[in-house]
Amino acid sequence: MAGEFIAAVLLWLAAVKLLQLAVWPALDRTLSNLSAAAAYPASILLFTLVSWYCGLSGLPIWLALLPFLAAIAYAGSRRFFTRERMRSALSWDLTFLIPFLFMLEVRWINPTISYAEKFMDHAILASIMRQPIVPPLDPWYAGGTLDVYYYLGYWMNGALGLVSGVPSTVAFNLALPTVLGLAVVALYALGHLLLDRYRWLPVLALFIPNPSAIYHILIGDAWFDVLWGSTRTIANTINEYPIFSMLWSDVHPHVMSFFNQGFLLFLLVFAYMRWGNLSMRGRAVLCGLAALSLGSMPGFNSWDVLVYAPVTLVFGLLVWRRYGNFSWDSEKSWMVLAAVPPLAIATYLPFYLQLNSPGVEGIGIVPIPSEPVEFLLVHGFFLAVLVAYCAPDIRKRPYLLLAAVPFVLAGYPAAAIAAVPLVYLLARRRFSATDTLAILGLVIVLATELIYLVDNMGETYFRMNTVFKFYLPAWFLMGTASLTVIGEWLRGAGIGRRMPAGADRVLPVLAAVILLVAPFAINVDFGYGSHTLDGAAYLEGSHPGDAAAIAFLRTFPGDHVIVEAEGGDYTYYSRVSSFTGIPAVIGMPFHEYMWRGDEGRISERSADVRAIYEQPARTIDLARTYNATLLYVGAEERDRYDVSIPTEALELIYDAEGVRIYRIPA
Repeated sequence: MAGEFIAAVLLWLAAVKLLQLAVWPALDRTLSNLSAAAAYPASILLFTLVSWYCGLSGLPIWLALLPFLAAIAYAGSRRFFTRERMRSALSWDLTFLIPFLFMLEVRWINPTISYAEKFMDHAILASIMRQPIVPPLDPWYAGGTLDVYYYLGYWMNGALGLVSGVPSTVAFNLALPTVLGLAVVALYALGHLLLDRYRWLPVLALFIPNPSAIYHILIGDAWFDVLWGSTRTIANTINEYPIFSMLWSDVHPHVMSFFNQGFLLFLLVFAYMRWGNLSMRGRAVLCGLAALSLGSMPGFNSWDVLVYAPVTLVFGLLVWRRYGNFSWDSEKSWMVLAAVPPLAIATYLPFYLQLNSPGVEGIGIVPIPSEPVEFLLVHGFFLAVLVAYCAPDIRKRPYLLLAAVPFVLAGYPAAAIAAVPLVYLLARRRFSATDTLAILGLVIVLATELIYLVDNMGETYFRMNTVFKFYLPAWFLMGTASLTVIGEWLRGAGIGRRMPAGADRVLPVLAAVILLVAPFAINVDFGYGSHTLDGAAYLEGSHPGDAAAIAFLRTFPGDHVIVEAEGGDYTYYSRVSSFTGIPAVIGMPFHEYMWRGDEGRISERSADVRAIYEQPARTIDLARTYNATLLYVGAEERDRYDVSIPTEALELIYDAEGVRIYRIPA
């Protein structure tokens, strides 16, 4: 079994490396010494795009590999992959591999698809891998598709699983290691643009906790309570930070988008700092990459584009201002502003046209803002750095502190805290890359104190999604800016000159060792540890009947719809559709209500499933209404319903360990 997992990891890594090698030569002339780094996230995004269009066109997913193989063959014929080049790229390979292995250890310790959003995450992944069509089938709503949700991150990992031959229950546990590796590469490359030394500092944005976690540690909370409490700091909201999201390990849209956020920031800062050194071809390549990244965001996590579309426009304006002074200059510095947004829309235009989500119902004014202490426990570290960064300006112009007063008088004291460094950074009018990243992050956290996007989360949790989805981009923006500021302070203080000789080489090795040992030193199993990479392996011990039946269904040929018990959300019910990807009549009803609203008639489907199990005279006709082909009867069905089905009219195709599966006649 261990050999199978090793083979799966090696095949997965081989696919990732193949894609990187294919794209690297095309970026070399534009991105120079950073081309090998950028090729990691760029190639994954490009493969996702090509494979998605294969699915849209009804073509096999493996065809998406052909252009990449052709690119490698062409570059090889031009002798691009020299020993010197491959050796120079080795540091970027390790930059990807070490965090990949860290997260692989985390997932090996706790691989189970068993709590939080993991049932949902695997259900969508399994649905895509079972039938890679566009839009994918909704595994919890027979007859429906995932045009109601942003599924592109699942598609990315499903496509990688298909071309590498890795099953969905293992691909589930390789997804986040890949995301973290790509994110580290992107932020380390960003560090090369922002800092002359200590270029690894922006990477820490992925690994440092918020001040609330430190507080919970100091008061002696248990490890689980430290993690959970630090992400529920602001009342009735979720305020996750990257390392929590990674350790919690939901393969969810807001996490899968981490690497793309870092990659877009790298591209925008690169354009801002090096536009004047690029050829016309290089500018076109850079705009194309930025469009690919921005255009992918609505499909990965639609909330991100609400942040990064304006971020792209801001950097586009800054590039135009810096290199063309807002004129139609010969360097075409207006290209980022003029070309990237329309190209981004064109990239995934069919996805946008298909999207059928209820979406946001409007914008509301926050009636109950964050308490200042709660706000500081989430953002305090970055805010402290940025206030200290602005200290010389505060001493020169203390009267600008008055800008915070209107927010205090209006009853938004947390917004007033964010307003202080924001006003001083704006007053500088310097708009360096670091200042701009900080400004944009501060604008987000200030704005979320004043307004929220109205959804169907109810009155108590009216702000939950706004804070949850906007705070993570704000973390990336303020985090990279603050850590860059620290890097500049360290360089100014001459810390590096006082370090022992060879420390620059020893410290990265030490950091890598600590990272690889950390998962075994801290408790990351949350009570679900099973030491495997198969997220469904635990079923063999806890639900052996389901384990065998699900294994049977995962290889069962044909297009099917299954009837199984529905027992609410975040429970073991809906487990068959979750583990196989075969659509159920209804599963996890609150999720479906969030996606489909009242038009989905969710309660009616739940009632019909009950009738299928309890009213034998209606079983077959009701099942046919949903084009169901299979009826599953296991422990959960018997516990949930008073099962009475017309067995004489159904074909028994599976009967073992307390589970029966019937074929419903056409």
